[in-house]
Amino acid sequence: MDEEILFHLRQDGRLTNVELARRVGLTPPPCLRRVKRLEETGVITGYRAVIDPEATGRGMDVLVNVEIYAQDRKTIEEFEAAIAAHDEVVELRRMYGSPHYFVRVAVADNAAYESFLMDKLTGHPAVLRLESQLTMKKIKAEG
Repeated sequence: MDEEILFHLRQDGRLTNVELARRVGLTPPPCLRRVKRLEETGVITGYRAVIDPEATGRGMDVLVNVEIYAQDRKTIEEFEAAIAAHDEVVELRRMYGSPHYFVRVAVADNAAYESFLMDKLTGHPAVLRLESQLTMKKIKAEG
């Protein structure tokens, strides 16, 4: 039953409890209890709006593989904090092996990406190597 609730909330996080209960075949009170339990146990971590990047001037999606010079804790923490602080960075992952980081950047166009790359990413002292991949077409993405 919880999986069914999660399925419907993934599709539309704004469902009313009454509508969610109807879709999963429960009455509203037990459905609400299940949702609250899923929230309290950390299965549901939040609700958010999905924004169209084109509508906000961030239609160009670039995936960047980053390798850094040092592997000491201080350098790693400083690099991660600096890169995560940029508005253009919509996803930042530390990877096992190479590349060390996967960064997803959303910008308006090539000029905006070049500016981000030159002013904010390439200029960071920990960066050893970068490889950018421009998205041709997004086939599937959650949230």
